[in-house]
Amino acid sequence: MNVVDALDAAEGTTCLVGAGGKKTTLYALAERLDRAILTATVRIPIFDRRVAAVRTAGDPVAELDALLEARREPDAGSAFPLGLVPDRERDDRYRGYEPETVDRLAAAHDGPVLVKADGARTRLFKAPNDREPRIPAGADTVVPVASAHAAGEPLTAAAVHRPERVADLVDGVEVGDEISPALIGRVVAHEEGGLKGIPADATAVPLVNMVDDEADEAVAREVAAAIHDHADVPRVVLARMREPTVVAVVE
Repeated sequence: MNVVDALDAAEGTTCLVGAGGKKTTLYALAERLDRAILTATVRIPIFDRRVAAVRTAGDPVAELDALLEARREPDAGSAFPLGLVPDRERDDRYRGYEPETVDRLAAAHDGPVLVKADGARTRLFKAPNDREPRIPAGADTVVPVASAHAAGEPLTAAAVHRPERVADLVDGVEVGDEISPALIGRVVAHEEGGLKGIPADATAVPLVNMVDDEADEAVAREVAAAIHDHADVPRVVLARMREPTVVAVVE
């Protein structure tokens, strides 16, 4: 199964949350989808090299309309995959739109919309805070991400974004404990963890990323088993998104 089909990202709005490969997954999907728009509801690092073009606009629908009108010129070239963001916050990142604005954009666009919907500061694993995630109400698919490489690491800020929030979600876990595959799975499957804020009509498809070898796959399968034990999801995707390669789909 390819990554687009595995993650149910062929159409509609697909939101990435969690840690350990959100941006890598967004870029991989954008490259493989026809007429994809890549955007965010939170800050996102500069990604101009990963798309055909990035446009900054307060009103992304008007910007999209103007771009498509210009594209009708014979030498306009391809506009997609297209990055749409409101503006630069500083030299290394863009701001994100309000979730309602992304819903308007998705309604106006006849192709897939890919959304970075929370942040993790490059960590391998996380739990959201009170203001996260920022998932548009019209999202069709939400992909909670975690890295297989988090297993075996201590539950500290070196590998985990907000380790204290992770500890709060699971009884008997304290900051500094070794992260087990079961802990990763339970947090991904938790309604205040990886499944937080997912609209009732959206499908959650968890992704265990960085499955680089057989040992990682064994860990990832334990994570997937724990997710299925604690949540009703159609599948858990095990992958190496930097390639990208789907290693397995656990249903």
